[in-house]
Amino acid sequence: MTGLHGDAVRVLTGWTAPSDSQNLLRAEFLCHLAAHGDGMWRECAAGHLTASTAVLDATGTRVLLTLHSKIKAWLQLGGHCEPADRTLAQAALREATEESGIEGLRLLPDPVQIDRHRVGCHPGGSWHLDVQYVAYAPAGARELVSDESDELRWFPVGALPETADDALRRLVARAVPR
Repeated sequence: MTGLHGDAVRVLTGWTAPSDSQNLLRAEFLCHLAAHGDGMWRECAAGHLTASTAVLDATGTRVLLTLHSKIKAWLQLGGHCEPADRTLAQAALREATEESGIEGLRLLPDPVQIDRHRVGCHPGGSWHLDVQYVAYAPAGARELVSDESDELRWFPVGALPETADDALRRLVARAVPR
């Protein structure tokens, strides 16, 4: 298998899941990719892989979150894969860089968790099968709000906004020890 689809299969197959529930979800992601040759792209109505990143500051004590302009919630940075992306890691880094405005992010090579959540990409809804990474910003990095955000803000890793969902809380908790 070649291209981004093949990379996603390789990444998920070789990934050490941090829990039994993550391992079961990984099996679902791999079944989805086996059944859908277009499973990397937003056009796949059954669901599609996305790539996101918990961006930590250089000290690992703060996480940069975006107030997403469409859903009005604080989230990690990330989004859809694009044809120019050769790897999931490259997609995660591209999205984090575009949405944060921070050059020189250092992405850790392996995902820290995966998450499946319902979205409105298609009439009747669809699924994002999100592969989640961690990146560190260089010391002194300054963020720049993109068109996809209403706001960017650094939060202490132990004081996420009250509206943060469980998936974001788990992502940040798994990101910090690294």
